[in-house]
This record gives sequence, C-alpha cells and structure tokens, in this order.
Amino acid sequence: MARISANHDKEGTLLRLGEAVRARRKTLDLSQEALADAAGIDRSHMGKIERGERNVTFLNIVRIATAMQCSPSDLLIEAGL
Repeated sequence: MARISANHDKEGTLLRLGEAVRARRKTLDLSQEALADAAGIDRSHMGKIERGERNVTFLNIVRIATAMQCSPSDLLIEAGL
C-alpha cells in the first residue's frame, strides 16, 4: 500500500485538518511560530500542516491540540472528520 501524502489525499482530509488548526490558532490570536514553539514542532512544518501538505502524525495532532488547550477530537470535529 502506498504511503498517504498530500498528493494522494483526494478527499482533502489533510487540508481540512490544516484549515481547522489555522482557524483555531487565529481565534486564539497565536502566531504560527508561537503555536509551533508551544507544540514542539518546527515552524516550517507547522506551515505545511496548516496548508495540508503534510500527513500529520497523531502525536503531532495531540501536541498541537494541547498547545491550543483543546482535545484532538475538537480539531477533528472542526475539520469535519
């Protein structure tokens, strides 16, 4: 089975998750750099996550959610997943 990447994400799942992360981050008035730092993720990687260019791992979803003081399920629900 091929690895799933943004190139293989025909349903737009990664983009929807990235948009949910970006929307919540902006609601919290956090810069991308501040969120990345709080989550322990490189800022350029965070940008790729928000643009739906990376198949974000579950552990990174947990880190991002924790940094934004929400649950991973909140982000998935906001993404319609």
